[in-house]
Amino acid sequence: MKFLHSLDSIATPANGWAATTGALVSSVFHYFYGTNRQDILVVLFFMIALDWITGVSASKKDLSYSSEYGLARIPRTLFIMALPAVGNLLDRVMGTPGFLFYGVTFALIYHTWTSLTANAHRAGWPMPKSIERLVSAEIKAKTERAQRKEPRV
Repeated sequence: MKFLHSLDSIATPANGWAATTGALVSSVFHYFYGTNRQDILVVLFFMIALDWITGVSASKKDLSYSSEYGLARIPRTLFIMALPAVGNLLDRVMGTPGFLFYGVTFALIYHTWTSLTANAHRAGWPMPKSIERLVSAEIKAKTERAQRKEPRV
């Protein structure tokens, strides 16, 4: 009887809603992104978060920070996060074992890495010279874009 009494604190409406939401979100996630691909997607999502952090730091340092610009980048970020799902769906349609999913995802990881590395350089964070040379075109493009913006004071 004591065991059943302890279930009262577990079987609550809030826990029921959380379990239902988790089951629905997980099913949708697996449908769009495939199974056993969480690790590579976590890497992509983590890189996107780091890109946002380094971008904010860089823009605050060179006085080009603008919340309007940041908010305008949200749809772009959602689009980037949706591209692996499109790759997975196309893989399913064509019967390929993840070629498009992994190709798109690794390309996005590389693109995001170059962006966050250039942002870190603009923020003045230390990095090896070889990395700076590797992403020099991105550093130049981001620096020029920041210079075109009206400085915030």
